[in-house]
Amino acid sequence: QVQLVESGGGLVQAGGSLRLSCAASVRAFNAYAMAWFRQVPGKEREFVSAISWSGGTIDYADSVKGRFTISRDNPKKMVYLQMNTLKPEDTALYYCAAVVPLPGSRLNGGSSDYDYWGQGTQVTVSA
Repeated sequence: QVQLVESGGGLVQAGGSLRLSCAASVRAFNAYAMAWFRQVPGKEREFVSAISWSGGTIDYADSVKGRFTISRDNPKKMVYLQMNTLKPEDTALYYCAAVVPLPGSRLNGGSSDYDYWGQGTQVTVSA
């Protein structure tokens, strides 16, 4: 059983920063690749960033490169998303996701590549 709980969302002005956290309840956290996705009403869930079990492989969507930073703390079973220079188009419900990846699989695939999901945390960026 894997449980993921996101926190850290909120309302921020454009140009501001937020740090999202994801707490994982799982026995072997360091077996999992972790990712952040986001979704706005009426649109598909969108890949934001992912990190391998060791942190040695990281990927970002082009829309957030240079502004967002993903990290993880395996002993604490936590994943973070530092979001800087936020834009109104970053407004979305942000989800934490986890998967035990198959050898050779991509981290930046679609939402169907991930098996476990949190409930989401809302990020709203005002102009």
